[in-house]
Parts: sequence; C-alpha cells; structure tokens
Amino acid sequence: MSETLPSTEVIVGVDTHKSTHAAVALSALGARLGTLTIPTSSGGYQALQAWAQSLGPIRAFGIEGTGSYGAGLSRFLCAKGHSVFEVNRPSR
Repeated sequence: MSETLPSTEVIVGVDTHKSTHAAVALSALGARLGTLTIPTSSGGYQALQAWAQSLGPIRAFGIEGTGSYGAGLSRFLCAKGHSVFEVNRPSR
C-alpha cells in the first residue's frame, strides 16, 4: 500500500492597506507558517513572492480588495503566473 504524504503547498492570505500589506502563510493543511508585512511597492511585492516561495510551492494567494488597495499586488502576482482569489472583507 502506498502512503500519501501531506501536501506542502502554501496558501497566502493578504490583508491590504494603503501603505502596507500584511500577509499570513498557511500550509494546505491549515498550519500557520509565518507572517510578513510589506510596503505597497514593487519591491514589497517581490519580497512577498520570494518569502512565499521560500516556504514551499505556492498554491494560491487570497487577497482582500483586489479592486482597490490590493489591485497592484494582484496584477503583479497574476503576471508572475500565480492564482489570485478575491477575499471578501468581513462585515463590521
């Protein structure tokens, strides 16, 4: 019988703000792998991608506000071939 190994894929959630974005990385099994805060700049976007890749193969990014504060990051990640999903903002 063959044994199935747990997935090592990484899922990154991003809470977007005007000047910074806060990210959390989870394994596909839901274990928290780490957090990172980046500036909203091309250098920050590159740092986020490099950090996520250092944790394992990236499955997807879930980004809040892909049509507003997260638009630049969403465009950057899509251009790099990543799957990007809109995450709805929680009700206040």
